Amino acid sequence: MTELHLRHPSAPDARDAVRALRPSQIREVANAGFGIADVLPFWFGESDRVTPQFIRDAASNALADGATFYTHNLGIAPLREALAGYVSALHGATSAAHVAVTSAGVNALMLAAQLVVGAGDRVVAVTPLWPNLVEIPKILGAHVETVALDYGAHGWTLDLDRLLASLTADTKLLMINSPNNPTGWVMTRDQQRAVLEHCRRRGIWIVADEVYERLYYPDDAGGARTAPSFLDLATRDERVICVNSFSKAWLMTGWRLGWIVAPVALMDDLGKLVEYNTSCAPSFVQQAGVAAVERGESFARQLVADLRASRDHLVRALASIPGVDIKAPAGAMYLFFSLPGATRSLELCKALVRKAGLGLAPGSAFGPEGEGFVRWCYACDTARLDAGVERLQRYLTEQSGR
Repeated sequence: MTELHLRHPSAPDARDAVRALRPSQIREVANAGFGIADVLPFWFGESDRVTPQFIRDAASNALADGATFYTHNLGIAPLREALAGYVSALHGATSAAHVAVTSAGVNALMLAAQLVVGAGDRVVAVTPLWPNLVEIPKILGAHVETVALDYGAHGWTLDLDRLLASLTADTKLLMINSPNNPTGWVMTRDQQRAVLEHCRRRGIWIVADEVYERLYYPDDAGGARTAPSFLDLATRDERVICVNSFSKAWLMTGWRLGWIVAPVALMDDLGKLVEYNTSCAPSFVQQAGVAAVERGESFARQLVADLRASRDHLVRALASIPGVDIKAPAGAMYLFFSLPGATRSLELCKALVRKAGLGLAPGSAFGPEGEGFVRWCYACDTARLDAGVERLQRYLTEQSGR
């Protein structure tokens, strides 16, 4: 009998790096709500409003015209040109040669990591953080270390010295999400400048997840169109890859369309990776993206005004509940706050679903640094927010009376 026949078959498992990935606790809480009537879901990062009509019409018209074929790996020319103009208006001159269209922002993050990270590489991420950013490099065999934001009287803040100290010569990549999911923290221009200069000296890549850049609420009355961006400081051909998405500013979560701004030298290799991942984003979806970029500015501005009002409304309501510690963040669409029972946030959020019909995301879903907090997406009308606050207050009152 040959040696091959003597071997015992192993279990049909995925490879170790994949098996070690943490599952989504947000999905775990949402799954706990299946079958429960009248749950108010604030756990996912999306609005309760549908995509604007003019964007949907653009997709419908494209389908009617037969836009159902493969496109260039990096996207159709009209969309790349439109995105180049959009980025240029916000962050300075950017050519279409630096822009690639992707099948969603999360696909853009995966592609960016695949471009520069390999097995054994050291990656640093600023946390608490949407788990995809931390787990994606691990899929590629990289080692991820985290630098946690601090929480205090001024909300979530970055210890810049601690971050810079973590960016050692053996670091391959820094991943930063600002405005941040889940905290709403926004990196300042001076912090970005210090980090960029430090990474330049050491040859460290930066992947900047700027999906929430338009959801920014500065204190000044005039306001800015966008949060501070690494694109404001970096040249287009250095080690900076910026990732963005159509999901937030134009309410296109289900369309799965995003983009990358990156050095031209990466584009041929990026095209190969797109080919081996998805081939291309759907043609008719890209046509909808053109409409969003070229005609969606007034919509995006009104959306930001609406979100600011919802944020302020929910902060006031939650701050009135005993035991809740909350600060108004400068960006994104979430409140990340502490309350009684949140030291075991997954258990708390499951109980809120079962007993109160309230769906929040556990802080632990965003790493151990998020434990003690919960995330509430406020991208909905204030009446819905008020109903959720009432349920939370009733639950906490019942628990304290035990």
